[in-house]
Amino acid sequence: MRINHIFICAIICLTSAVLAFAQSAPPPPPPELPIPSSQSPLRVSVNLVMVDATVKSKDGQIIGDLKRGDFEVLEDGVVQKLEVFSQDELPLNVAIVLDLSDSMDPYLRALRDTMTSALSALKPEDQVSLFTFSTTAQLRVFLTDDKTRIARYISTTPAGGATNINDGIFVAAKYLFNAHPTGRRVIILISDDVATNQGHEGTREIIAEALEADAALYNLTVPGYNPASSVWIAHRSSAFVDIKRTMNETGGENFDVKDVTQVDTAFRDLIRRIKTRYTMGYYPQSSVASDKPHKLEVRLAPSFGKKGRDYIVVAKGGFYVH
Repeated sequence: MRINHIFICAIICLTSAVLAFAQSAPPPPPPELPIPSSQSPLRVSVNLVMVDATVKSKDGQIIGDLKRGDFEVLEDGVVQKLEVFSQDELPLNVAIVLDLSDSMDPYLRALRDTMTSALSALKPEDQVSLFTFSTTAQLRVFLTDDKTRIARYISTTPAGGATNINDGIFVAAKYLFNAHPTGRRVIILISDDVATNQGHEGTREIIAEALEADAALYNLTVPGYNPASSVWIAHRSSAFVDIKRTMNETGGENFDVKDVTQVDTAFRDLIRRIKTRYTMGYYPQSSVASDKPHKLEVRLAPSFGKKGRDYIVVAKGGFYVH
């Protein structure tokens, strides 16, 4: 009995000591909040709307010395206050979508030769990914700042198959949307633009995906080897993506290659054009609905004259809230 009494007293003393320590000890620190990833797009987390624009004179020359006060950006007809303004300062994320169908074979060597040198004009922190398509579309190289990987892959890939442009553009836009890369986003379609496979997505879905990805479509068009009947069908059929409409609505442009000797010059011009784009951002003045696209218009101040008559602005025509 005496042993049990001693044991019980020891337990009571130990319990009292533990309680006293717990009351005197400082409370545990609160759990740390997760640090936002550097890959999280600013436009989503803080509702900042971004828009890129190229401005040309009425004779087609690039106007490259504009300032923040020279621009007006309208959302659904309402002028917005610009909080961000830059030119080729934000990182650039490029998705190259390369046509590997039979008709492109004569141009692949020239593209391989010019790819590395043309992409070297991008900033070191700019990233490039590669998609190819023929009968199907595939991601070949994830976004990387090692531009030489793109040329290395092209140099080992043969051409062959049908021309599924629809899925080529759609898959690239979906990748950019899901990857959420920081900075500006551009899709470069390199193709003869003669579709022979309608894929799984139509023009409306492709434009919607590109707008949601905040990616402008640029097109480097080469004259592939196609029968006249294929060209006629491709340009007449509503099943194939309307490339011109997609470029217009996403704010991209077309660069036309007349023959294989012009591939290098045209591709370099395209990269330079992307780098001359102005980037603007604003916080919407009121909450915006996420169930529909919102109309955007970029124009210059009234002192520059009338848009479409005195100057041209190439920019996306709308955006989605994610």
